Amino acid sequence: MRLSMLAMGLAYGLCTVSAQAADYQDVQDAVEQQREPLLKTLETLVNVDSGTGYSEGLSDVEAMLTQHLKALGAQIETYPAKTYGGNTIVGRIQGEGSRKIMLMIHYDTVFDEGAATERAFRIEDGRAYGPGVGDAKGGVAVILHSLEALKTLGYDDYGQVTVVFNPDEEKGSPGSHEVIHKLSADQDAVLVFEPTFAEPGVDAVTVVTKGINYAFLEVKGRASHAGGAPEKGRNAIMELSHQLLQLDDLGDADKQTTLNWTIVEGGAKRNIIPEHAKAEGDMRYFDSSEYERVLNEAQKITENQLVEGTEVAFHLEKGRPPLPDNPQSQKLAKQAQKIYQELGQSLQAVEIGGGTDAAYAYHEGSDKPAVLESLGLVGGGYHSDKEFVLVDSVVPRLYLTTRMIMELSDEASDD
Repeated sequence: MRLSMLAMGLAYGLCTVSAQAADYQDVQDAVEQQREPLLKTLETLVNVDSGTGYSEGLSDVEAMLTQHLKALGAQIETYPAKTYGGNTIVGRIQGEGSRKIMLMIHYDTVFDEGAATERAFRIEDGRAYGPGVGDAKGGVAVILHSLEALKTLGYDDYGQVTVVFNPDEEKGSPGSHEVIHKLSADQDAVLVFEPTFAEPGVDAVTVVTKGINYAFLEVKGRASHAGGAPEKGRNAIMELSHQLLQLDDLGDADKQTTLNWTIVEGGAKRNIIPEHAKAEGDMRYFDSSEYERVLNEAQKITENQLVEGTEVAFHLEKGRPPLPDNPQSQKLAKQAQKIYQELGQSLQAVEIGGGTDAAYAYHEGSDKPAVLESLGLVGGGYHSDKEFVLVDSVVPRLYLTTRMIMELSDEASDD
């Protein structure tokens, strides 16, 4: 009896999925038609170097994106990202409805000039490879071709779709985060297109991200001849090493706060006691109060010195804030999960340790906009020479974005 009930339940579930998919067969057909054009766009983008600060490549990609957005009917504005160069591209497409929806992702990568030539776009065993193919040119392509699908469907029930492509995310978005925060303020929803990680049987969107701070530790000592008069020196490297060991416990496992020292510099010549040494670290956190805790504890800890006569300075620089757990993002994630069910697929809502521009789009204390992260392609190996995306993720991700825009637009009738 229990097996029969289970079989009936499974059959009902499959029928429901089939019925849902049939309800939106025109959408599925439209996004299927965009599969090959998306891969072609992705190939074109990947094969142009656009590392942060590489002005020539960023300019070339900007021209491509601007042309594509204009063909979609967008009005274009640009905002210079002065710190590293390049422009933040803002394209606005007017619709017939009232809802404002923002789609955003960056078009810079972490890779140096020449990477696109050395590792040109290729597809092999169901994976597309190339520098920035997932992080985040795949997300760029998903935005553009979801809008193409909507154009094919003749759908314009949104009030306005705003597309934001920024050129400096890989360096913390110093020249674009204010634009993002300002543009997002009056939006109903912001969808962000960083990639998600490929795991067997797992697909995901992100509802919570960590914040990022940057730690700096500097030691000033005294130089002296390492053979003739080492006792007259004050070894900055020794003191730095002592401090790094002392500061190793600044993280908090219960709060999932981490501080990892990632860069160390010191000394000039082998025969000179080093008078200067410094280190830089990466802090990740969910709890915003952790900034003050880490700063205060570190400054107290560094008062305990090993090498007499050295000077020690610690400071913490704020980077991206976290995207905290909030009901608006959770609601968007549930909508996304329901849409994936139309394809007979499941979707998880996850927290990640990486910081993204989604946090700049979030406005604490306000119920707008709702922000959802990781709608880009599914892949892995990001920031490495093995970076890839799964070709089979193209259609589901196009379908998800297209249907999300439709669902968010239709919410206007429920207000």
